Amino acid sequence: MTNIAPTLAPSHLSDPVADEDDLLARFAPVLERIAAGNAERKRHRKFPFEEVDELNRAGFGRIRIPVELGGFGASLEQAFVLLARLGAADANVAHVWRNHLAFVEDRLNAAPSEGNARWIARFLDGEFVGGGWTEANNGTFANIATTVRRVGDAYRVTGAKYYATGSLYADWLDVIGKDDDGSLYTALVRRDDPGVELVDDWTGFGQQTTASGSATYTDVPADPDDVFPASERFVYQGHFYQTAILAVLSGITQAALRDGITALRERGRNYPQGLDPVPARDAQVLQVIGEVSAQVFAAESALRTVARSLDAVAAAQAAGDLTALIVSLKATCSSLTCNCQRAGRFTFGQLQAIGSRWCVQFCHTTLQARPGATGAPYWKPLWLAQRELAPRSVGVIELVSEMVDNEALIG
Repeated sequence: MTNIAPTLAPSHLSDPVADEDDLLARFAPVLERIAAGNAERKRHRKFPFEEVDELNRAGFGRIRIPVELGGFGASLEQAFVLLARLGAADANVAHVWRNHLAFVEDRLNAAPSEGNARWIARFLDGEFVGGGWTEANNGTFANIATTVRRVGDAYRVTGAKYYATGSLYADWLDVIGKDDDGSLYTALVRRDDPGVELVDDWTGFGQQTTASGSATYTDVPADPDDVFPASERFVYQGHFYQTAILAVLSGITQAALRDGITALRERGRNYPQGLDPVPARDAQVLQVIGEVSAQVFAAESALRTVARSLDAVAAAQAAGDLTALIVSLKATCSSLTCNCQRAGRFTFGQLQAIGSRWCVQFCHTTLQARPGATGAPYWKPLWLAQRELAPRSVGVIELVSEMVDNEALIG
């Protein structure tokens, strides 16, 4: 008897064809403008609406869509490296894109249909998707309170969400809930639909403009073509979300190195015990910069390793090869766990090097402590540091506080 290999349903995925250098060059001017205004936005908690919109107009939301469908045909590795570059420009903006890019990936994995074709067209038109999965005080999806019920020819969504990242920037909100039978569904509802209320009540200490606050839904309509069983979301969705966080972490390390070098070059006077009157020529300080540079390289290498393993999963899905998909997923689980831990250590390590060696004493004491169960050791020292640091050093403390928020997401 001939054994027939199990196959998967067709999808919109195809072999990547984009050139990474071309992608980076295309978005470089936009990223430079975003980076230039980052510090000012942080100081005044100004939401980067214009920056998210500019990225959308430049095509950031369609980098993974195949060229034949109107996108750039980027690999996952290229997409996450580009997301890391955005994280270096502004980690808030990079985090905002996490849910949108994940939903694009989901639709690329889905079988071709009229409804899915409409979603691809929406992405190409720049329509943006925000998150709506997590509920306050909710441990797991098993006891989720939000409902997605079929009522006549449509669905109705009712519930309350928190950590609704990207919601204030969104055209659509990706909401998860249960039907009457207890099955989980995700419904895409328009942000301006009657019954949708978004509240800017996010008080995160580090990333303050990700729009990760509250969202409530009261009998909000959803088209059947925009409602999907949660069990049918793309199989590497969890890996994708975590790799997106890893990309933001990698971007933060790049920003810390960049800002550290800038601050060192601008410093005109060294400490009395310095090895050279000019700080930029101090061998001990240059050693720290070198160590940080090596750790930044290691963090991006960890990101690329994980992303390449996800590319293997996507390739197996595109080829319809279930056996290869299972093998690739197992490899990805191992790679993601190992490399997220490594990247976290690289990032905290290089920020510690910058802070303890040549920023200020506050950085030194703050960065030595790992966050406890409540994160309490960070709050007062960082608050004091932000209050007393010179303006040129505030950026490093902001980067540290972003790291505290992001590591919590890795768990």
